[in-house]
Amino acid sequence: MFKVPDHQVAGHMAGAGALGPLVDDSGHFYKPLQSGERGTHEVAFYTSFSTDTRVPDQIRKFFPAFHGTRDLEASDGSGMHPHLVLEDIVSSRINPSILDIKIGSSTWYPEASEAYISKCLEKDRETCSLTLGFRISGLQFYGSKETGFWKPDRKSVNSFTHDDVRSALRKFVSSNSPTNSDIEPDCSYASIIYGGPDGILAQLLELKSWFEDQTIFHFYSCSVMMVYDKESILKGENPNPQIKLVDFAHVTEGKGVIDHNFLGGLCSLIKFISDVVTDPNK
Repeated sequence: MFKVPDHQVAGHMAGAGALGPLVDDSGHFYKPLQSGERGTHEVAFYTSFSTDTRVPDQIRKFFPAFHGTRDLEASDGSGMHPHLVLEDIVSSRINPSILDIKIGSSTWYPEASEAYISKCLEKDRETCSLTLGFRISGLQFYGSKETGFWKPDRKSVNSFTHDDVRSALRKFVSSNSPTNSDIEPDCSYASIIYGGPDGILAQLLELKSWFEDQTIFHFYSCSVMMVYDKESILKGENPNPQIKLVDFAHVTEGKGVIDHNFLGGLCSLIKFISDVVTDPNK
């Protein structure tokens, strides 16, 4: 049984005659291939990445599992359409809190057309990408059974300032309501979600260590998804904080050169999160 994802926070969304991803009850996420070279490039990346012996096994956990492609009835009713079959990152979570963060001060790839570069550069300048090296593309934070989710619309998220980004990263790990702007985020879950040997910060640092050496790929317009279960904390269980890299339509060959664009954005994100861990009351 295919259905529209309940917890998608960014990207093309299905519904109202729009082409978007689907999920099933088996933990699979079906992403429609984008038109033209984008879809071809993304399939090629997943295919090569899944068999590339140069990629360490411990790094593969940061990428969704790839199960090939499959033709499905498109969500927009246009007929059969090829889809990537991927791991559904949030399928095992009931009310996940999610941050989708696009990494890099430049989201355009060198081989892109002038029109595409101009479009991306304009958005990079309008958002925090150019100045911070990353921007928040989408989010949903679970409050409680009474308040549900805080999920700002895309226009609001795209207009986030530096202070909004800092606030969002603090709200992500706070116990008090994210919807009330008058209440300062308490960051009471920072040590559990961001900190510790298995926390998000440790995972980002492991990923950073690889990017300091890897010259196989350059990841343009790729996102880091951060997710955890707030309800698990309330029950005294492991909230299982996790990061995954997603969106690989614009990955290019590294050609022996370090991906400084992605690495710089990743370092910037790590600094922001480290500040929350070391001084949650700031």
